[in-house]
Amino acid sequence: MKRIVEQVKTGAVLVSDGGWGTFLQQGVLQPGECIELWNLDHRDVIADIARRYVESGADILKTNSFGGTRFKLELYGLADRVAPINEAAAEISRKAAGPNRHVMASVGPTGKMLLMKDVTEKDLYEAFREQIVALDRGGADAVTVETMSDLDEARLAIQAAKDHTRLEVACTMTFQRTAKGQYRTMMGVTPTQMAETLLKIGVDIIGCNCGNGINEMIHIVREIRKAAPSATILAQPNAGVPEMRDWETVYPDSPLEMATQVPDLIEAGANIVGGCCGTTPNHIRAIREMIRPA
Repeated sequence: MKRIVEQVKTGAVLVSDGGWGTFLQQGVLQPGECIELWNLDHRDVIADIARRYVESGADILKTNSFGGTRFKLELYGLADRVAPINEAAAEISRKAAGPNRHVMASVGPTGKMLLMKDVTEKDLYEAFREQIVALDRGGADAVTVETMSDLDEARLAIQAAKDHTRLEVACTMTFQRTAKGQYRTMMGVTPTQMAETLLKIGVDIIGCNCGNGINEMIHIVREIRKAAPSATILAQPNAGVPEMRDWETVYPDSPLEMATQVPDLIEAGANIVGGCCGTTPNHIRAIREMIRPA
């Protein structure tokens, strides 16, 4: 199987999967449970999510490992189980993906802030190394450092992956629109700054995820493409901006509403399109049909 970037260079637009965490939270996950521990204790449930995304037509599966660093797992008393939890996450998605789909393992923020000096660069790097090596061992062929807001944290995760594996490395950041109409992460990073900085350190794929519906993400992708004309760009929007309805969080965009905007997202520069919070296999199926009708 060709690497993701090689497939994109042939002109293909790839489809990644959708939400995992919100999918579980709307189902059987209880408040206060560790989502990542389900890779070990409820492996069949996680495997079913992966299988449903395969059936929806996704070319790329993520893993149930977003909060899989020692810093996140220690909140549940699981810091000593980083390796088995992450290895199982990759094994589950690898088995579901088979030989003809990619497994792009999910690595999220640690919750630690270098700016506040509550962690060192060395400790962050080691935490990412520990997680990513386990994901590689479990069968991932790529890794996505996602939902990032701090360029330094993203840089350390990317470097850990590059130093210790041969995985393709993607990085997506989460941007919000300011009162002046600009897009910035929580730490003030613009899409242009992200693209210019991360491409210099050798990341393979850049992009954006979470925080926005597809209509806003079109503008973010357009800015990234302007800054990086030849880059491979990944876009994973939410199913709209979440709303509270009867004390329940609801993502308002239907599969059809998302899919009808996919051509505009591709025109803006996206090479890989999937979903984040609130998206389901039905959303991914609709996106796939828009990109490559059956």
